[in-house]
Amino acid sequence: MRTTGRVIVLLAGLALYGMAIGLMIRSELGASPWDVLAQGVSRRVGLTFGIAAILVSVAVLVCWIPLRVRPGWGTLANAVLVGLFADATLALVAPTGVWLQRTGLLVGGVVLLAFATAVYLRPGLGPGPRDGLFTGLVRRTGLPVWAVRGSLEVVVLVVGWLLGGTVGIGTVVFAAAVGPLVHVFLGWLRVDVQH
Repeated sequence: MRTTGRVIVLLAGLALYGMAIGLMIRSELGASPWDVLAQGVSRRVGLTFGIAAILVSVAVLVCWIPLRVRPGWGTLANAVLVGLFADATLALVAPTGVWLQRTGLLVGGVVLLAFATAVYLRPGLGPGPRDGLFTGLVRRTGLPVWAVRGSLEVVVLVVGWLLGGTVGIGTVVFAAAVGPLVHVFLGWLRVDVQH
């Protein structure tokens, strides 16, 4: 894949990732663990959700240091753009009180986020902050992606909840489903996180 194509795929993946976050939040059935954390930070500091997500990304990048994960251009783009795309989606998608629509937003958001993760990792321009953390831990521990990603989601959820982030049934669905879904999409798109 040429550089221009790689950048386009990366940006598409980041746009999809931000959209997925916005959809899950709009479902009002519970946010993903990382979004619970960003919501908690947002509520404590008084910033928009997207800006809080950017701050969380920067904090996660600091955790890369002992894992010796190297950031790429995609890493920095992810740290900034995902929060901005999430804020844009929240501005465009109106809240709904219809349970079936809310469920559709949640399920669509979870699946879209897992797919978007594999899409933006595929060009090899650097994992996002959260994904660099889990891929670094996969390499260091030898554990499967689903186990590492799932464990991280649970820890982040607890911290976010303690900060005041929203937790609901959607949070449980996300924490249980995202690891296996990312694992499937990484294989489907032939993305190797072991090397």
